[in-house]
Amino acid sequence: MPAAPIPTLRLKNGAELPTLGQGTWMMGESASQTPAEAASLRHGLDLGLTLIDTAEMYAEGGAEKVVAEAIRGRRDEFYLVSKVYPWNASRQGTIDACERSLTRLGVDRIDLYLLHWRGEHPLADTVAAFEQLKTDGKIGAWGVSNFDTDDMRELMEVENGENCLVNQILYNLCRRGPEVDLIPYCRDQGVAIMAYSPIEQGKLLSDPELIRIAKAHQATPAQIALAYLLGQAGVIAIPKSSRPERVAENRASADVTLTPEALATLDEVFPRPTRKIPLEMI
Repeated sequence: MPAAPIPTLRLKNGAELPTLGQGTWMMGESASQTPAEAASLRHGLDLGLTLIDTAEMYAEGGAEKVVAEAIRGRRDEFYLVSKVYPWNASRQGTIDACERSLTRLGVDRIDLYLLHWRGEHPLADTVAAFEQLKTDGKIGAWGVSNFDTDDMRELMEVENGENCLVNQILYNLCRRGPEVDLIPYCRDQGVAIMAYSPIEQGKLLSDPELIRIAKAHQATPAQIALAYLLGQAGVIAIPKSSRPERVAENRASADVTLTPEALATLDEVFPRPTRKIPLEMI
């Protein structure tokens, strides 16, 4: 049976993205692993995982260099996301950081550029830099990462803050706090959610109930965890893997349709909080 198409999400600027992409956190930390890591990303591209997320923070630019190796000669096939450190996110600092990322990535444009988390620089300055980078054609759009609801409200009060397209956050079955108010708020503002660590760095995979549900669906625990996120409106998941077989496993999560009974069990095993809790980070 052919693989089901990866669902897509249309951002408010009209761009259409796959809701399943590839993360690169912890890539680029060892030069000896670069060929294998780049090959894994290329395998994902071959399977339709055309969204790649990286950051200047990851191995201090090393992950961006791995991405450059993976996408060489294939720039038109993918949607590239990178991030600026908060301490670099002054008006000029953001522009300079973007230039460095472009050089490491070997491209002339980043499709989506994110502020990695809140820092000391005023949001107005960072947003002004993002808008300048858009005007200059260095980025296609911008967003934020690790912003809680109050941060998002503050951002929306900044000039051009409404142009934020994405909030990348820690979100998975065992971290459902964002479902209480952050995700609904972002949906109201037309801001997509990008979920990092969607399988909790592998820790979810040993949960007995998740294993049982996976067996019932002829799937793996990772696929169930990803399928849950893919079923949430306005959510993009970006699992990271350096192994081609794991990348293929992640890709196949788009073929999994969770039954109502499975969703009810997931609600029992991984209950959503009943009140607002601060956004978590790792």
